Amino acid sequence: MAIAFAAALTLATPAGVMAAPAVPIELSVPKPTGEHQVGVAQLHLVDHFRRDPWKADHQRELMVSLWYPTRDADRYPPAPWFGAGLAVALDEQAATFAGIPKGCVDWAGARTDARLGAPVDASTGGLPVVLYSPGFGVSRAASTTVVEELASRGYAVVTIDHTYETAVEFPGGRVERPVPIDATDPVRMKAAIDTRVADTRFVLDTLMALDAGFNPDAEGHRLPAGLRGALDLADVGMYGHSYGGFTAGETMYWDHRIRAGVDLDGILASSLGGSADHPYLPGEVVRHGLPRPFLLMGAETVTDPATGALSQHTHLSTMDRSWPQFWSSQRGWKRDLLMVDGRHMSYTDYEVIWHKLADQSVISREQVETLVGTVDPGRSVTAQRAYLTAFFDLHLRHRDSGLFSGPSSRYPEMAFIV
Repeated sequence: MAIAFAAALTLATPAGVMAAPAVPIELSVPKPTGEHQVGVAQLHLVDHFRRDPWKADHQRELMVSLWYPTRDADRYPPAPWFGAGLAVALDEQAATFAGIPKGCVDWAGARTDARLGAPVDASTGGLPVVLYSPGFGVSRAASTTVVEELASRGYAVVTIDHTYETAVEFPGGRVERPVPIDATDPVRMKAAIDTRVADTRFVLDTLMALDAGFNPDAEGHRLPAGLRGALDLADVGMYGHSYGGFTAGETMYWDHRIRAGVDLDGILASSLGGSADHPYLPGEVVRHGLPRPFLLMGAETVTDPATGALSQHTHLSTMDRSWPQFWSSQRGWKRDLLMVDGRHMSYTDYEVIWHKLADQSVISREQVETLVGTVDPGRSVTAQRAYLTAFFDLHLRHRDSGLFSGPSSRYPEMAFIV
């Protein structure tokens, strides 16, 4: 479940290359449903006190996006979904691993509903902050559907790229490509989670300086008007997909500034064990639990390709020993949900993208099912948005929607495990 974009594509590589459309396919993010327009700013951050673990001759540097509510923002340009440099990398990956002809998807032309550099609207008071960490090998850009929803509902959302795990575009068009990291190597994956925790804590430190009026951007780019003093850093939550879910839990263990967290289908361990060379290496969050709220949201996994047999990723399953152990250790509020008919990558924007490409006959329906299951993409997006908003509303704003009291007939896609 710590699965890279390329690895996910490889699982669904077709026998032959599909036909390329006459014109590049246009992609669009499902529109957010909250009352606020959304603004976004990109920040280049450099940690001057840390060497990069993957390139020791570099200081650790990150790209993050800050998404927030805005108003009267129509004079600002729509922000790209994928930067130009990242679009090139995605085009190459799609061609190499899924047989999608280069140039048939307009990655670079895709736009979000957020307005680049628009002023911050904090008229309702300080904005609760939510951090997002993507899966191993996946860009922060692949989380935009839920991120925009949270921002439209009054949250400041910070999405983090973990440099050298995936292609990351920096100012000036510089793209840092991933370094070889064997996802089955316990030592390397332990280094990865430690790096991610340090990245997240650095971002939190930077947000505190930013809220006080300091501009942390390495190039000194102008920040959105109204940002100073707009963040409520006493109310911070975090969620992540796959290894990003592990990152959320592990960072919460080490940093009490994060009050509530969500794991979207991520194993909470650097290795699940199985041999002397690959011992079980659960996170500290698994060993000790948390005194603060944490939500598990799992998906279904094909465990027998020959028969198509599925396993459900919940704390009741034996497929991932870290979830049952965490469940027994967890001291704070906890819930466990399952996306019925969803797969691991259903918790990303690829839920929408793959269906779009299948509609255009660029990939097969079998590929789509392998990657994101058979859950309806519109219903999946609606349910994810509802439950993540409800979780952070409950634990950061003390607004109870009742969604976590039991199963909901409004969202049958989400099975309520407990």
